[in-house]
Amino acid sequence: MAEERRKRISSSVLWIAAGIALVIIFFGVRRLTREKLPVRVAESQVQDLVKAHSTNGRVEPVHVFQAYAPAATTVKAVYVHVGQKVRAGQLLVSLDDTDAQAKLAAATAALRAAEAQYQSVTSGGTHQEQLALSANIAKAQINQDQAAKDLDVVQKLAAKGAAAPSEVAQAQLRFNLAQTSLLSLEKQKTQPFAPIDLTQAKSSVAEAEAARAAAAQVIERSNVHAPYAATVYSLPVTQYSYVEPGAEILEAADLSKLQVRAYFDEPEIGDLKLNNPVSIVWDAKPDLKFHGRIIRLPTNIITYTTRTVGEVLVSIEDADGILLPNTTVVVTVVTDEIHNALTVPREALHVEGGRDYVYVASGDTLRRAAVQVGAINLTLVQIVSGLAEHTVVALGATNGQPLSEGVPIRIVN
Repeated sequence: MAEERRKRISSSVLWIAAGIALVIIFFGVRRLTREKLPVRVAESQVQDLVKAHSTNGRVEPVHVFQAYAPAATTVKAVYVHVGQKVRAGQLLVSLDDTDAQAKLAAATAALRAAEAQYQSVTSGGTHQEQLALSANIAKAQINQDQAAKDLDVVQKLAAKGAAAPSEVAQAQLRFNLAQTSLLSLEKQKTQPFAPIDLTQAKSSVAEAEAARAAAAQVIERSNVHAPYAATVYSLPVTQYSYVEPGAEILEAADLSKLQVRAYFDEPEIGDLKLNNPVSIVWDAKPDLKFHGRIIRLPTNIITYTTRTVGEVLVSIEDADGILLPNTTVVVTVVTDEIHNALTVPREALHVEGGRDYVYVASGDTLRRAAVQVGAINLTLVQIVSGLAEHTVVALGATNGQPLSEGVPIRIVN
């Protein structure tokens, strides 16, 4: 019985050992015979690495003159055309200002009336009112003097017993009334107005002055003059056309002085610096490249279409009259330039656990090599340490399989 059990156990062990051996042989044969991973490769090279950021922007004049209709009216005359160069002070467009002239006349009359009223308040009334006040004061002075004399006489008679106390009281009352009347008239002359009267008069003058200034400004803006030598590049009105208040009449600028308002994505803003060199390309002239520099960095972050961006101003040093206002251009800013840098293609770089590495093609297998990375642009990575020049690194498998250390490879173009 025991002997049979030992035979069964020995037989089971043999079968298990045979199975394990077959598995090992299977995977060994599979490893030796499996297809090698097709891999694209590149060599590390010493070259100049330029770090740049590109975005879209809009061309605009550095100084632009824009004229708008100050009121609802019609265009009386247009003296220029689009593309015309004009001199400083030249009359460009005239609007019908008949209504504004009438309002100016009415406002001027109202101002004169308000000023006269203010003068009347501060000086104690009109000339006739002042003469009447002087006459009333003189009369009140006479009345007070007479009442004083009468009071003195009655008081002396009463002291001799020749006048009753009631007569003295009546004389005293007449004197008091005359004195009060005189004081009231003299106060009216020295203080001819109440504070509220002066406030109302001043307000009337200020309101009339504002109305006159507004009417004068409408007339001035109805005759559009060039503030400086410029080129007219927008003229949406024609003679006799009707314009609403605030409607654009004309735009002009010195087209030799242009700039670009460009919008860079938020992660790129930290690389930008004042005076970074900029290249500018306009799709309408793809063979030309214009140049400039950053002259203003973002002061805040805004939402532009669906992007979170910073607004940057870029000078244009060689517009040469070719670029036009409001055109859309591509702006490329060089933020860093490293000469004689050891580089590999960006797709060769891998990151794991915050550490950078590449796969080196060593014979017919891959070897993982830790590297220290410097500057990075859209296509290249600077390798500070960990690789030598002309080292072959793997870029990726052509069949989409992941790369791993020790995997057998075959290099494909």
